[in-house]
Formats: sequence, C-alpha cells, structure tokens
Amino acid sequence: MNVPNEKFDEWVGEAFDALPDDVTVHLHNVAILTEDYPTKEQLGKTKKEKNVTLLGLFEGYGQSKKINYGVVLPDRITLFRRPIMQLCSTEEEIKDQIMRTLRHEIAHHFGSDEKGATSASKIRK
Repeated sequence: MNVPNEKFDEWVGEAFDALPDDVTVHLHNVAILTEDYPTKEQLGKTKKEKNVTLLGLFEGYGQSKKINYGVVLPDRITLFRRPIMQLCSTEEEIKDQIMRTLRHEIAHHFGSDEKGATSASKIRK
C-alpha cells in the first residue's frame, strides 16, 4: 500500500497524539521524524539480521541512562515510511503499524531493551 508522505506524517502525528499522557509527559528532548528508508549508517547501528526490515529506529541514550545532562541535541525516533507501507495492505494496517513502531521506539527512549520494547509496542490504549 502506498500513501503520500504528507498523509503518512499526519498519521504519525495522530499516533503520537493518541499516546497516553503518562507517556508523553515523560518524553524529554526527543524528536520524532519520518524518512523513506534508513540510511546505511542507521542500518549499521542496528543488530538486525540482513533480511530483517527496519521499520523504526531510536538513536540516542535511554532516559534511564541520562544523569544531569546539559544542552545536547535531541534523541531521535525515526519511522521509515516505505518499509512500513510495504508491510501493510490497507490504511488501517499502516496506522496500526505506525502506532506499534512508535511505541516500540519510545520504549527504547525510556531504556527498554529489544524484548521490553516489543512488549510495549503490543499494548493498546
């Protein structure tokens, strides 16, 4: 399924707005971005197998590891449009995958490992 970038980005905003307040109030210094595909550098940062598709990526330091940090660039959560759209066949599937991927990457921002982040991505509001 293919949708315009603007529509995809709108759905990312809706997914963020649908997050519980007790999650968003604790998001500090994190930018949420969308890109068509991960860069080679981003792929190199992951421990994914070569045949695994990367839908999103958290780049930064989990909040649980930050102590008294000053002015720094924000952590980044990037959702990758094309891999998500290639995985889905309807608009509803894309929206659901955006939400699951966003929750997964936010869990990494809070310091969860891959297993914990995967569990967090399955929680529904």
